[in-house]
Amino acid sequence: MKKMFIFIALVCGSISLAISQVNPHAIGVRLAGDGDANGAEISYQHGFGEANRLEMDLGFSGNSNSNRMFLAGIYHWDWNLTGGLNWFVGPGAVIGMYSHDFHDDYIGVGVGGQIGLEYDFNKHNAPILLSLDFRPMWDLLGDYSGFGWGAALGVRYTW
Repeated sequence: MKKMFIFIALVCGSISLAISQVNPHAIGVRLAGDGDANGAEISYQHGFGEANRLEMDLGFSGNSNSNRMFLAGIYHWDWNLTGGLNWFVGPGAVIGMYSHDFHDDYIGVGVGGQIGLEYDFNKHNAPILLSLDFRPMWDLLGDYSGFGWGAALGVRYTW
């Protein structure tokens, strides 16, 4: 019984050490693309405790045939890998206005998530957070229903 208690205490201690320190606030940009359209997002992250945060992004993207503006919200769980290197994952949703040359304008709603890696330069006394992430979404409402994705490089100022 004593060995079991020690084992459980070690496992719980290891898990708590793997939790990263989420910054209370971060604001910046995500430079994104999905293989069809490229764009940018104004991104804000609000931390909840040490390992959770909410990311809210206002994005604009397009190509020669289409334009879109959207608002995305993603809830993250964040874990430390080593030093300032963290990984994160979480569920989210997006709502947007889309315009295509070959279709009428429409409003789209999607659900999905986000997974990525980030490096927190606060470990080196610089208030910068760099991230690389992948955001798969399933469009539920609109002219295009189905799976979509996007990858992005994020640069944010933290405080």
